[in-house]
Amino acid sequence: MATIVYIDGFNFYYGAVKGTPNKWLDLEALSRRLLPNDQIVKIRYFTARISARPDDPQQAVRQETYLRALNTLPLVETHFGHYVTRPTRMPLANPPATGARTVEVLKTEEKGSDVNLATYLLLDAFRQNCDTAVVISNDSDLAEPVRVARTEAGIKVGVINPHRAKYRSRRLQGTFFKQLRPNVLGQCQLPETLHDSEGSITKPTRW
Repeated sequence: MATIVYIDGFNFYYGAVKGTPNKWLDLEALSRRLLPNDQIVKIRYFTARISARPDDPQQAVRQETYLRALNTLPLVETHFGHYVTRPTRMPLANPPATGARTVEVLKTEEKGSDVNLATYLLLDAFRQNCDTAVVISNDSDLAEPVRVARTEAGIKVGVINPHRAKYRSRRLQGTFFKQLRPNVLGQCQLPETLHDSEGSITKPTRW
């Protein structure tokens, strides 16, 4: 029984990883821990390359280091969307009695990853590349492709929620459901140093 895992990187990061010491995550170890009885044949990781920001100029360097580390894992295949950053004016949460009631902010949005995930999920399902698909995300926009893969392509589709249980999207209805436990992430970290054809890869010190 072949299983393919689909990780919504943006949703996963903000739901389970941001603000924790667990960013140096081994996606193969995590998938095997979550699905110990499955024969995992591929892990599709959907993300987007970020740009350096004035408040954190090394952000993009850290991400690129992590992506390079993921490339050493034979089951992981990375699919890229893109980020869009633009100035936008938004209302203040507590506007003053007089004066401006809005403020201009830099708004960054990730584009394409949910569409890419849905595309590969359905492509693998209808090509019969797997018997089971497991989607790690809490994005309700994936509800329809999950339903189609399950009911029309006839495969099992599991949903794993990386966000806190109380924020679970009830629209994502798979064949089975699991809640990601935060303590699992700390047990599934990459070695601090790895190697590829270009040399050594070392975990960023600030992570």
